[in-house]
Amino acid sequence: MPANNTEDLTELGTILLSRARQAIAHHLGLAPPPTDDPRLAQRGACFVTLTLEGELRGCIGSIRPQRALGEDVVVNAVAAASHDPRFPPLTADELEHVRIEVSLLSSPEFLDFSTEAELLRQLRPGEDGLILFAGCRNATFLPQVWEKLPDPASFLGALKEKAGLAAGRTVDGLMAARYNVRKWQENPQEV
Repeated sequence: MPANNTEDLTELGTILLSRARQAIAHHLGLAPPPTDDPRLAQRGACFVTLTLEGELRGCIGSIRPQRALGEDVVVNAVAAASHDPRFPPLTADELEHVRIEVSLLSSPEFLDFSTEAELLRQLRPGEDGLILFAGCRNATFLPQVWEKLPDPASFLGALKEKAGLAAGRTVDGLMAARYNVRKWQENPQEV
């Protein structure tokens, strides 16, 4: 789907949010499966975030575009509702109260750094999502995480911990890439 202007972006967000909700409802046995949408046939990478009463209830996504965006949002919505290891599976009763957010990721841009100070200087708080690669481990924080961790050093330390590393570990041997997102969130009055 072309996303060249605000109207196109608004329509894309509406489609992605609806598709995510319908995928979860289908998974819970409450609705038919989402139908194919040719506007979502291009490869894309997205995260689906669920909140319940303002608290995180699930978040799963893709870092790289490996499948059609329509399929990616369905797979990630169901995974956020049922396979996020931090939470029990979402129930049918919870679904009507859950707020869904879909974040569409840009292509990652690898950062060149040799020290932590160099890496921290390149981060744009509130704007960048960050992927940290440590051998076969990796972890990411969406740009929305800056709201809770506005200090770049704290943001990076928490991301290291998410990747299974010590927060104080040096960046020697690590790689990092940043990305941006377009995000859409359901209106709480409509949920």
